[in-house]
Amino acid sequence: MSIDLAEVLALPIEERIQLAQSIWDSIAAVPEAVQLTEEQRVELQVRLKEYRDNPKAGSPWPEVRERVISER
Repeated sequence: MSIDLAEVLALPIEERIQLAQSIWDSIAAVPEAVQLTEEQRVELQVRLKEYRDNPKAGSPWPEVRERVISER
């Protein structure tokens, strides 16, 4: 398969967003195909343990998003 990057970049932004979303969805559909490095695997285990030890320590995504947007 050959994709002409220039053609993709010439698409309207909405079509490029849809293309990127479709590609991401196709990757997310088979998470077992994504290979992690040992470093990434260890980091995920650390974060999972921290979450399990204190599940209320974080913030829900809507709150985080609002903080990020309001800090602009």
